[in-house]
Order: sequence, then C-alpha cells, then structure tokens
Amino acid sequence: MLIAATVLFSGCRKKPDPLITPPIDTSGVAADGHLKIVLENMAGTQVLVLNTGSYINAAGDTFTVSRYKYYITNIKLWRADSTFFAQPESYHLINEEMSTSKSFLIHEVPVGQYVSMTFLIGVDYDRNTSGAQTGALDVNNAMFWDWNTGYIMAKVEGTANGIGPMAFHIGGFDGANGVIRSRKLLFPVAANVTGTTTPEVHIKSDLLEWFKTPTTIDFSNLSLVMTAGFNAKTIADNYSDMFTVDHVQN
Repeated sequence: MLIAATVLFSGCRKKPDPLITPPIDTSGVAADGHLKIVLENMAGTQVLVLNTGSYINAAGDTFTVSRYKYYITNIKLWRADSTFFAQPESYHLINEEMSTSKSFLIHEVPVGQYVSMTFLIGVDYDRNTSGAQTGALDVNNAMFWDWNTGYIMAKVEGTANGIGPMAFHIGGFDGANGVIRSRKLLFPVAANVTGTTTPEVHIKSDLLEWFKTPTTIDFSNLSLVMTAGFNAKTIADNYSDMFTVDHVQN
C-alpha cells in the first residue's frame, strides 16, 4: 500500500525516498511526538454550514449543502532534507456532520521540524480491492459502491436553487477515469514536533473548488454525478486544489 501511494506522489524514481527512522532515546527525552491536523470546510470565504447556508458557484448557481464528506489518506510529513514520516494506516474520513472527524492526531512522529505534507484525496488502489474493512473504510459509512467500483472518494449533496437536487458522488479508482488525486501542502512555518509539544496544522477545504478550474460546472447542465466516468474525473480534477494551509500552531 505504501509503495503504491509513493508511486502516485513521486512518479518514477531510481531509488525510494528516505524514510525517517525514529532516533534511539538515550537522553530521557521522548524520541517521538504527535502532530494534529485540523480541517475547516469552507465555501469560498464562508464557513460551510449544512442545510441553512447558501452559496454561489462559479457559474452563478445558488445552492445549499446537506452532506459533505471526503477521504484524506496516505499522509506523509516531510522535512527540509527530503526525508519523511509516513503515517501507518493513514485513512481519514472527513464528515461535516461529525465535528470530531475534522481533526485527528498523527502519533509517534519522530521529533523534528516538518515543512510540508503530502496525501491522497481518496482511497488508494489496494484498499479499493481489499474486501470488507473497518474504521474509516467501513462500508457502513455510506462511502462505498461495490467490489468492482470501490469507494466514493468524496461526496457532496444538497439542492441547487431553481434546479432541484444536487449530488456529486466521486469515485472510480482505476483506468482513464480514475479519480484518486494527490496533494502537496507547504507549511507557512515549520511544524516543530517535540516530545512535549504537539503542533497543529490548520487546513481549509474549499467546496467551491469542486465547480471551477479547470472546468466551470453549470448546475443546469450537470447537477448529478453518481457513477465513475468522465464527469467524476472532471470534478476530481477541479477539487484537487481545494486544500490550503491556513496556519501552523506550534
């Protein structure tokens, strides 16, 4: 699984990226620590509010949102010397309906300063083909189609005013219309992991990015995507840049 994710992030390499090996603690100070990820879902400059919030996409369509979920997986924390720490079992389902899902700790991070992170938006190929699973990947989370088409990587549902229901279920893990996307985020200041302090990386996710750049989505032409294919790929290409780091709190 880790190798597959590394290929997605790094392309072809003559040799693998160097992993960080946690140091042997001989000083009485903890050899590793923790880092916290905090996510805030937005619609442009507005905080996303389910059911009551009203938003306008790039095509000028007004819409409301009743459900918003997406996967962040295969997280790696990078140091300035190009070494990294890969979080084991790195699968997180962010669900706007559950405030507790919008922050999580990455445990046993080797002490040091981290300047960026990489991750997948969606679930990697191997886990799409691994059968029934638990936790964030449990089929009861309503983010799974079937054993052939795999996970829904990201989902938004609501109402497009004047049009009717609006629903985008973005999935498809293989082939020309695969929607797994990778993202790299640079930190404005290094996150300093120590044995006694836990830095927080605050990230914003902008839902409006689903509907613009490189393709503007007009809800009168496309308001429902419920299967893998060209339209799902188009939305995934749009939302691949929906994440930005707001700040790092050391």
